[in-house]
Amino acid sequence: MKKKRGVFSMKKQLVLLLVLLLSLGTVLAGCGSSDKESSGKGSKGDQPYEIKWYSIGTPQKDKDKVFEEVNKYTKEKINATVNLTQIDWGDYEQKMQVIISSGEPFDIGFTNGGQYVQDAQKGAFLPLDDLLDEHGKELKEIINPALLEGARVDGELYGIPANKEAARQTVYAFNKRLVDKYNFDISKVKTLEDLEPMLKEIKENEPGVTPMATFKAYLPFDYIFEQDMPFAFPLEGDRDHAVNPFESDIAMDTFKTMHKYFKAGYLKSDAATSKDTWPLDVENWFVRMEDSQPYADLLWTRSAKYDIVSVPAEEPTTFNTSVTGSIQAISATSQNPEKAMEFLNLLNTDPYLRNLIDKGIEGEHYEKNDDGKIKDLPARIENYNMPTYTLGNHFILDLYEEDPDDKWEKFEEFNESAKPAPTLGFHFNSDPVRTEIASISNVSKEFYPALATGSVDPEVNLPKFNKKLKDAGIDKVLAEIQKQFDEWKAEQK
Repeated sequence: MKKKRGVFSMKKQLVLLLVLLLSLGTVLAGCGSSDKESSGKGSKGDQPYEIKWYSIGTPQKDKDKVFEEVNKYTKEKINATVNLTQIDWGDYEQKMQVIISSGEPFDIGFTNGGQYVQDAQKGAFLPLDDLLDEHGKELKEIINPALLEGARVDGELYGIPANKEAARQTVYAFNKRLVDKYNFDISKVKTLEDLEPMLKEIKENEPGVTPMATFKAYLPFDYIFEQDMPFAFPLEGDRDHAVNPFESDIAMDTFKTMHKYFKAGYLKSDAATSKDTWPLDVENWFVRMEDSQPYADLLWTRSAKYDIVSVPAEEPTTFNTSVTGSIQAISATSQNPEKAMEFLNLLNTDPYLRNLIDKGIEGEHYEKNDDGKIKDLPARIENYNMPTYTLGNHFILDLYEEDPDDKWEKFEEFNESAKPAPTLGFHFNSDPVRTEIASISNVSKEFYPALATGSVDPEVNLPKFNKKLKDAGIDKVLAEIQKQFDEWKAEQK
């Protein structure tokens, strides 16, 4: 009996041990599940949450190396790591639309201008006011309020604008070597017509240089979409009524001047269709149009490796496109928008992180002088040349050794001096006239590039352009724009 009781007792102990092990396994499995679930939120003590970030720009060779350092820092600060995917300039918009349409989960994406507005209106991005109040208090304190207001769509904030110049000023930019060689006085350049004597001399004496890098002629309007679309408000005069800018006298005069320059050979013969982006580091041009900012000449010179100088083509003006020119939005598919906002808050308020992501690793990609200013090393130019304007707050970036000490103060003065555009803060909802806009877009693609580059005679082609715009329904679209603008204007009072 004792033997039998011993066997029974042993079996009982084995069963109890098995139950205990199974119970322990269940507990451990539950802990693992709990850890996994909580790691999605990236709370303190959990596994860090990985922030999936899409941004624009040529993919850089040293990106992974730099983000190893980034992730050490963000893990310590906010218990998150960052997985940055860069998509090249020409592909970014199309690929992001595919990502958004597919519902692929991601946390943060670069966006700008009209695309930002459209994606916000269709629900691709989260509204951020509550997130900003709770997880971005420091960011909200330092960002220019005009940028936040200008980034609102139908009253809601859907993205964090880069804290930089809020205004736009179009300028004529010149290759200084050629300006000095021919002793040109560019201070006298106020209009497109003032360029003619210089263009003629360059054409006659510099066979390897195109006098005018391909650019679309400047017209003084505040555009609802892009400058190739015929919906705008005048910057001067009657600023309260939507017009077709291509029916204006200034459009005809400007296109006639461009046509004269085209016939003289001051632009490339394929200017209307060329995909040449005229990179600054190729010294094959004399004059081009650029959007400026304080000390932009120094920025362009550093990028080009030869001197560039500029003169204004317009006064500083705050447009919707200038305040929404660089935005980081949080995706509606984000699995942890709170952590995404914590990262954006840190990126825009922490000088170490902002400079690390922008400039790379100190001692490898750049070096710092005794006065705190920096200079690039070859590794940055070759392996980590990030597009600064896309990444966030400029005012905490280290100055380069050639930068004036008052650079950021000049940015603030520039923003304060700017005149608001007529539609600043107004975002048109195109749904009621979507069919007409699609037809008008096709007409604009047919006519605008050739007219704006002077490739065709405007006295023949501009009337044809405007007639086709009428046939495509431009009057209906202008009426809808005016209706929405008047309603918006009434709400501002």
